[in-house]
Amino acid sequence: MEPRDAGIRISAVIITYNEEERLPAALDSVRGVADEIVVVDSHSTDRTVVIAREAQATVYLNRFEDYGQQKNFALQKAGHEWVLNLDADERVSPELHSAIMELKEKKPPGNIAAFAIKRKAFYLGRWIRHSGWYPDRKIRLFKKSAATWQGRIHERLQVNGDIAPLPGDILHFTYRDISDHVRRLNRYSTFLAEEIIRQKKKCLVLRLLLLPPVTFFRHYIWRLGFLDGFAGLVIATVSSWGTAMKYFKAMASQRSPQGRRN
Repeated sequence: MEPRDAGIRISAVIITYNEEERLPAALDSVRGVADEIVVVDSHSTDRTVVIAREAQATVYLNRFEDYGQQKNFALQKAGHEWVLNLDADERVSPELHSAIMELKEKKPPGNIAAFAIKRKAFYLGRWIRHSGWYPDRKIRLFKKSAATWQGRIHERLQVNGDIAPLPGDILHFTYRDISDHVRRLNRYSTFLAEEIIRQKKKCLVLRLLLLPPVTFFRHYIWRLGFLDGFAGLVIATVSSWGTAMKYFKAMASQRSPQGRRN
């Protein structure tokens, strides 16, 4: 029988800002699977840091610039080669917990650098199983030395090596309500508008006219959002609005005196 240390050790890494309500459940969900918990906080004004320290997490404070930068900073603070990345509004499901515990008993094959995990969102009182939100596979368990976060928003993990599926779900307790959904998409659209300007995309008026209805169709019809009931309708509508907002903001920026100088 192999000794216990033949397996892998895992650092759970979470970035936070004012997450005193949701962080405790996220921390509880990684107990047992994580050999250490690292929390990188963007100078919260609530009890987030206190809660993390009370849970025996190692806490670092770092000014937030963008999501990719913050997650790369957090990644470098992980003490183990294998990293489980979780957001404060996410939980490790019981099935996923069991699958990770099995991995900890035995090293994955040498060619495997990361695992993709399905993410299931809870929104407006129900689990979303369509609308383009599920299975929403995310690479969340990976080798620190083989991975880098890229992107200011909707950041993606670039992995050098093979990626395998892992059973179970990450449970995502996403937007608290419709207002929170709209508020966050409004903030994201500002980042995305800046990217549109930086990339010097053309035909913005045409994109504005065509892409919002395409976004609605994709979520509500093509991705079967109508099967998610009222929540599916909200997802499609708000997503379409968010698409429109990023092009409105990009066009407004181009027309501003500062935008014209650039």
